[in-house]
Amino acid sequence: MKFTVSRDALLKPLNLVAGVVERRQTLPILSNVLLVVDKDHLSLTGTDLEVELIGRVPLAESRDETGEVTVPARKLVDICRSLPDGSDIQFSVEESKVTVSCGRSRFTLSTLPAREFPSLEDSMGTHQLSLKQGQLKRLIDRTAFAMAQQDVRYYLNGMLWEIKDHKLTVVATDGHRLALCSLPGSLEVESDTQVILPRKGVLELGRLLLDDEGDIRIVIGSNHIRATTADFTFTSKLVDGKFPDYQRVMPRNADKIVIGSRLELRQAFARTAILSNEKYRGVRLKLEENNLDIIANNPEQEQAEESVSVEYSGGELEIGFNVSYLLDVLGVLSGEKIKLALSDPNSSALLEEVEDDGDSRYVVMPMRL
Repeated sequence: MKFTVSRDALLKPLNLVAGVVERRQTLPILSNVLLVVDKDHLSLTGTDLEVELIGRVPLAESRDETGEVTVPARKLVDICRSLPDGSDIQFSVEESKVTVSCGRSRFTLSTLPAREFPSLEDSMGTHQLSLKQGQLKRLIDRTAFAMAQQDVRYYLNGMLWEIKDHKLTVVATDGHRLALCSLPGSLEVESDTQVILPRKGVLELGRLLLDDEGDIRIVIGSNHIRATTADFTFTSKLVDGKFPDYQRVMPRNADKIVIGSRLELRQAFARTAILSNEKYRGVRLKLEENNLDIIANNPEQEQAEESVSVEYSGGELEIGFNVSYLLDVLGVLSGEKIKLALSDPNSSALLEEVEDDGDSRYVVMPMRL
């Protein structure tokens, strides 16, 4: 089997596919990428048995033969990166070796049998939907930061996708804060469903959404989700678990409303965070008529204070928060003004944009300081 492919066309999909491959593998084949030649295009597949990514690259010339081989993913990426821009790369496969040639450079890589390469099952989906990549990227970008990382409540180490009343809502929480974003408009889906995408699946899917106006087709099955664009097919297993009822944690009677400049608040929080306790990251918010004081202390008896002008007329209130959680929210919002809804020092705060259509909402639990 021989084929030629442009280095520039190969490098981007190869980087993304190799990103799925885990560095520490129990099965040697999982550190390889599967190359499949079919007439005028080359498919690249990487998997870790939880997430699978297939990228497609046009070949320099069409050929009648088909073939497949697996090669070490990291080594192939490093070789392709090191070759000159605009060059063509020739691959030739003989027995258990692949030769990669470009100009005066030749690399011979060992292979493993392609028949041993695992494939995530191709089950029929129960729900199908199509949307723009930019729409999906917005949903992921606005919520992914709130996913848990290694929580024993394994269902929190991922993102809830809920289709309800023809609307798609994604939710992430680590138990201390919650992020929610809904897709505007209605979807053509027949029934409601809830699935949990694992953390790695969410992050890998987010990396693929490079063309805001390009379409992405999503098929949700009983234990898999598959997303297909013009260049990639992405498959991920789903988390088998029950996501907490996020509606129950939404503050209902938050009657103290603060409206302020997102940029001013973000800068003030970032400055006070410098002198907050490195471990707990706590800051105190003191509210009085049209003014917010932000105060941070640390064990070295150092203190930072900021005063920010806000729209507020609900009586005095003092409440503590983890400043990192507030900065995360202010970092993903884009409106000029934000609304902070509070009720008392022991109740969660609700943050959202003032001028937006309300498609993003954030809940942050308070801290005792």
